[in-house]
Amino acid sequence: MQDEMAARVAADGFIAALDQSGGSSPGALRLYGIPSSAYDGEAEMFALIHAMRVRIMTSPAFTGAKVLGAILFEGTMDGTAAGRPVPAFLWEERGIVPFLKVDKGLAPEDDGVNVMKPMPDLDALLDRAVRLGVYGTKMRSVISAPSERGIAAVVEQQFAIADRIAAHGLMPIIEPEVSITSVDKPGAEAILLADLARRLDALPAARQVMLKLTLPDVSDLYMPLTHHPRVARVVALSGGYARDEACAKLALNHGVIASFSRALSEGLTVDMGEGAFDATLASAIDAIYTASVEKH
Repeated sequence: MQDEMAARVAADGFIAALDQSGGSSPGALRLYGIPSSAYDGEAEMFALIHAMRVRIMTSPAFTGAKVLGAILFEGTMDGTAAGRPVPAFLWEERGIVPFLKVDKGLAPEDDGVNVMKPMPDLDALLDRAVRLGVYGTKMRSVISAPSERGIAAVVEQQFAIADRIAAHGLMPIIEPEVSITSVDKPGAEAILLADLARRLDALPAARQVMLKLTLPDVSDLYMPLTHHPRVARVVALSGGYARDEACAKLALNHGVIASFSRALSEGLTVDMGEGAFDATLASAIDAIYTASVEKH
């Protein structure tokens, strides 16, 4: 199964990011038409966000024809869709490769970056992911300034945890997000590119990772990484850009595919009828797929 999933990850398509956590779920629900006054506490909030994700995953528009993978929040991985465990539903029913968000959020900003909080239960979580048929993982840090020391700390932490993830037989997605509001986004991206290349060069010959990166200000900045022998795929996060802008930027970056969250669910609302919901989602999937694979 892992070989089949690896082949799907290498083919045409994009990755849907359905991994909103406790910090980002209220905003996602608000855009979906559910205000914070509609639920009481975290349990109700997560139940609503799970229902939103399941509605997306079970839509006839959401198939492996154009969506090659989906990144899941831990609660989504442990939940069900159409009466089946979510990872099994995605792969066996839709042909979509399941990934899992494993980070526990961000530490306070220091030296222009937010490294990840400690993950004391990481190994147990990875064991559970393997049992449920997950292919890989994702973990996010944030870079807000062109700080050489801060960016080096982000990259070192990401690769150290990726080593632990790979030891479980899972594919790590390394996500050092450069904030689109950074005071010097191009400067931060140039430092990040150099640090990533250096760390990739040091990986063992048999090891590969995936990279999830902010759409860069300089088009094709990350093209050298798309050809690196230690990189399985380079995917782009939408980072707060609206779908049209994110797709336009993505189309200028050859070898990079989308891994969009807000840009995927843009326009979807809880009160939509199924026909309108499915048509809106299909339109979003078509636009993101085109920007991911049809580059000239």
